[in-house]
Parts: sequence; structure tokens; C-alpha cells
Amino acid sequence: MNKYFLSSLCLLAMNSAQADDAAPSLMLPAASVTAPEVEIESIDLKTATSAGSRLNLTGLETPASVESLTGAQIRARGDRSVQDAVTRTTGISNTGTPGNGGSAYSARGFVGEGSVMQLYDGVRMYSGAGTVTFPVDDWSVERIDVLRGPASVLYGEGATGAVINVIPKKPFSGAIENHVRVGYGSYDTRQQALDSGGSLTDTLSYRLNINHVQSNGWIDHGDSENTFVSAALRWQASDDLAFTLSHDYGDQEPQNDFGVPLINGRYHESLRDKNYNVRDAKLHYNDQWTRLNTEWQINDDLSASNELYYLKAQRRWQNAENHAWSESQQTLLRSGYFSIKHEQEQVGDRQTFTLNHDLFGLESRTLVGADYNRIHFNLHSNSPYKDVNENGQPIDLYHPDRGEFESDSPYRDQYTTTTQQVSLFAENRTELSDQLSLVTGVRRDIVHLDRDDFAVNGDATRTDRSLSANSWKVGLVYELTPDMSIYAQQATSVDGVGGLISLSEKQQNFELAHARQTEIGFKQMFWDQRGEWTLAAYHIVKKDLLTSDPNIPGNTLQVGEQSSSGLEASLDLQLPQRWALQANASVVRAQYDKFDDEGVSRKGNRPTDVPRRTANLWLSKAINDDVSAGAGVRYVDSRYADMANNVELPSYTVVDASVSWKAMPKTTLGLRLNNLFDRQYAVTQYNGGQQWIMGEPRSFFVTADYTF
Repeated sequence: MNKYFLSSLCLLAMNSAQADDAAPSLMLPAASVTAPEVEIESIDLKTATSAGSRLNLTGLETPASVESLTGAQIRARGDRSVQDAVTRTTGISNTGTPGNGGSAYSARGFVGEGSVMQLYDGVRMYSGAGTVTFPVDDWSVERIDVLRGPASVLYGEGATGAVINVIPKKPFSGAIENHVRVGYGSYDTRQQALDSGGSLTDTLSYRLNINHVQSNGWIDHGDSENTFVSAALRWQASDDLAFTLSHDYGDQEPQNDFGVPLINGRYHESLRDKNYNVRDAKLHYNDQWTRLNTEWQINDDLSASNELYYLKAQRRWQNAENHAWSESQQTLLRSGYFSIKHEQEQVGDRQTFTLNHDLFGLESRTLVGADYNRIHFNLHSNSPYKDVNENGQPIDLYHPDRGEFESDSPYRDQYTTTTQQVSLFAENRTELSDQLSLVTGVRRDIVHLDRDDFAVNGDATRTDRSLSANSWKVGLVYELTPDMSIYAQQATSVDGVGGLISLSEKQQNFELAHARQTEIGFKQMFWDQRGEWTLAAYHIVKKDLLTSDPNIPGNTLQVGEQSSSGLEASLDLQLPQRWALQANASVVRAQYDKFDDEGVSRKGNRPTDVPRRTANLWLSKAINDDVSAGAGVRYVDSRYADMANNVELPSYTVVDASVSWKAMPKTTLGLRLNNLFDRQYAVTQYNGGQQWIMGEPRSFFVTADYTF
């Protein structure tokens, strides 16, 4: 990686030396195909957001709860991943574990890859067996847009709680600019990164980002290594037509950590850094995204866009994942020897047309489009996961024998699926008056799944199923003043009863689950637009959950229901003397309205991994033109780890800080301090709450940035 990094740097330096400083501007009139020449420093309620609508609406114009972070904010705060950044937004908490790819969230009372959708530049990779492993790297992020609440009308199945859209840095016109970073921190963590972009010719511009991070980790045998490359080339074919070809590559070997086991139901601080996994454990994710975007301004009122993409993911696990304390034997037992591999390929295309027009004499904008995806998913594993030691292998609590991976179940092909998805969608905004606008949307999804299950002798059984769903939204926005609006909306969503592309033969017998949300909200910019605040209240009901049959053991019914109600608020202030404050808070009441777990009613219980309250605050100050500093607080309330609400993870409050100094005109030094008070806290849980995945201890990271 170092050789690759240095050779790329040398090549880009040569290109920079040859670039014409007076290169003309190559920006298209359509904002969606241009990119800033400098990094975006701030986003406000009058900035167009990508997550809440495809109509290029601002936050004030969108009848939904939307929020944005810029890449500059993320890196200034010292967030080391997309997950760290996203969980500073309103009401979203981290539920990531090695089992789900480390990138799952809880939002508005709904949890996991099937309810909180993740997009990369507006494109989604379908979740395979509840797992998504991309994106995680924040070096190449230009901004992150978040839409809270149901969004299937925009993006299809799997978006009841929220949608998170990570937008990478784009090619831009002008002289070539290069940005190099090297960093070092606790646990021998090392970073080398490059960001380069600019014009190659009068019609070609590019952007290249490379980031490599390596660490020894803060737990025993917790080595990790992650490499991320993002490259894009834009061709301005004419004033009205542009093509962008991009490829993003991620290779991750994260810290292999399945959590600290509870001893007699209690957490022991002395076990915080212990690793009970086997010596030959594997945790490896490889993702590749290739996309071709076409933007065409057909005339003053009509534009078209097309995105053709090929996505590929390979994931590998080989671990002893369960470490449970035996009260009867007074020892720790290691079990759950799982060996799993995912191979996933997705080919897709999205075509949209946007028209500005009159509707019964009213100013209106309409978007119509179609989506197509074809996904191949192969799963290999050692299912049914029969351990050599059926009762678990005893291991020493403080000096565990690492041992080797061993299983009585052979590793083999389990099943392969081919999923075809087609959708038609439309969205419209009509200005009913100078102050009142109506935003509507409809979508029709059709999915066909073919599945081949392989028996031990190699014979296959084939099943297939077709599913369809309709989604819609209706929202009204009333502009009280140019800087203040109120809104009300209803929106629906659909979720699969499991990962859509990996539905089992039994799960294929069920329809999609449906949800509906009612939301009202208020948004305002004030104090000469130096401040803004938002407030939202919502109620969501999700029906058709799978639940056990209370009358027939082993039988499953699709009659479950879950609901949530909540309040969310955010505040952003640019204060005198170059102080700045960002804060948010949320309260949610989530419960099962109708749900049976192994014949026991869980009505009234809170769903697992859902905190009732979350809050974030970040205070920063530009001390002078060269020095700035900031500190932040993150709060997450207690969460239950089981449906019976018997196992509880405690709440936590964590403080982080950062400082930067522009030591020379082209050189900036930075210092990040994470978990300043060395709080021991559980981010999330594993194995039914018997293992706590802990947050990182107090750590530092020093960076040196050079631009040329």
C-alpha cells in the first residue's frame, strides 16, 4: 500500500505541475453535475438536500425531517468513520457488530439493515443476510444527508426508520489541487491519505482519494487494516451534457471483537481488553462500486439523468463468536464456531426525467423514473454450526488459550439467489400559493426471487417468489416567512420480513411488512441566518411482523405490530467571537403492540437496541485565523438487549475534543482526543446481551496535512 500511495502521489504531483492555472470553468448549469472547487464548510436549511427528495428541494421546502453534515465538519470533529459521524445526527444510534458488517443503526424505534437504509451517492446495495459493509471511510466524504422516517417511496423496500446518503467528493474544474495527510495515534494507529482533483483538459476533470489506516487495536490481538480508494473522471461533452465514471474500492479487516462477556450478569472492567476469539479468526470485507452517471439538460425546463452501476461485495467470517459464562461450572465457555462467506454482485440502472411545468396554472415540478436491479447472492457456511464441544469449550477468563477454529459441520455451498427488482416512481412539488406547496410521491416495486438450496450431497431444491408493493407520500409545507416554515406529511414504507435477497424458503411465504408515518414539524433560520432550529413530532406504525404462533409451537404468523412516537429537535448557532454550537436531542417511545416470542406475549415491551433518549452537542471556536478547537458530548440512553426486556445495556455519555493549527500556509497540524474521560461503556451488544461490545478507551490521534 505504501508503494502504491507514493507512486500515485508522484504521478499527481507531475500532473499538478503541468496543469494550466488559467483553466476555464467547466461547470454545467445543472447543479447535480457540478462540484465545489473548495470543500463545503457548512450547509443550512436553504441548501438542497439529496436524501429527502429527488426534486432538489432545500430543507425548508422538504416536508420531512432532514439533516446534513459536511465532510469538513466530520473531519474537524475527528470522527474516524461514517458510523461515528452519522450517530452525531439527531436520534440515530449505533448497533453495528461484526455480524452485521459493523454498520447498522437504530432510528425512530426501528433497527438494522432492513429498516435503516444506507446509500452511497444515491445508490443502495441490497442487504445480504442482514449485512452491509460499505461505506465506512470518511476521508472521501463530501457530505452526508439523513432523512428520518419512512422513505420507500424514494428508495424502495427497507427504509422505515431512516435513510442515510453518503456523498463522495466530486471532480471539479480548475487547477489541480492536492491534499496529503499522515497521522499517528494510540495503539500504533497509522494513516496515509491523499485527496487530489482538478482539470486534466478543457473537458476532463477528476477526483482521486486514497486512505489507508492500520492499527494494533485496543484489545488483545485486535489488529486492523483498512484501505479505501475513490476515483472519478468527468467528461463535459457539451454545455448541456456530462458523463461521470467513478469507481470506489474498500478493503477492510476490522478489529475482530465480539464483545466482553458478562460474569453472573455483570460487567467486569478488568475484561475490557480481552479477546476470546481463536488464533485463525477471520473478518474481511471487500467492496467495489463502479458507476456511470449521465446528466443531460435537454432544454430550459426538461432534464434527464441516468446512473448505470455494478456493485460487488465479498465478505468472510471465521470466528468463535459466543463467549458465555457458565454459573454451574464457574467458567467461561467458548462456542459458536461460525465460518461464513458472502459473494454478492448487483447490476442496476436508474433513469429519471425532471420537468418544470404549469399544473392548472400553478408552478410545478415533476420527476418520473424507473429502477432496475439484478442481484446474485451466494452464501457458503458450515451451517448447521455444530461445535466439536457441544457444551462449549472451557477457557481461562484472564489468560485464554486462543486455540484453532474447529467445527463438526463442513464448510460448503448453502444457497444461491437471483433477485430481480423493477420499480416505477414519480414525485411532484406544486406551489398552491406563494406560501403553500404540496409535495407528493408514488412508487411501485416488483421483486422476483429465485433461490437454490444445496443439500449435503450436492442436490438442489429451487423455490421462487414474486413480491410487490406500493408506497406513497403526501406533504404540505407552509412558508410563514422566507426563513421559516411548518409542514405536515404522511408517508409509507415496506420492509422485508428478512433480507430481501436472502429470504429463506419459509420466509418467502410471507408478504412484505408495511409501515405508515404521520409527522409534523417546524424549521426556522433566525438571527440574520446565523442560527437555525428544527422540531419534529411523529408517529409510526409497522404491521405484518413475523411472530410465533401462541397456539402451535414452531409455527410462525405474520400478525405482529410495532409502533413508535417521538420528538426530535436540533439547533445550529454561529455565535459572536467566532464560536459555533450544534446540538440535537430526541425522545422516542417504541413498543411492540402485538408480538409473541416463543409463545410469550411481548406486548408493551421496547424493541431491542432502541434507546429512549439520545443527545449530541458540539461547541467549537476559531481562536484566530490559524487555530481552532472544539469539544463534543454524545449521550445514548439505556437499551434492552432482549425482547423480554430483562437484559439492559446502561446509558453512556462520552466527551471528545479536537484542535487544529495552521502552522504554515500549506501545512496544518491536528490533534484529536476521543473518550476524553476514559469512560467504559457498551456501544452495542451481541449474543442476546451476554456480550457487550465496548467503546474505545481514551485515545489520541495526531495529523499533519499538506496541500499543494
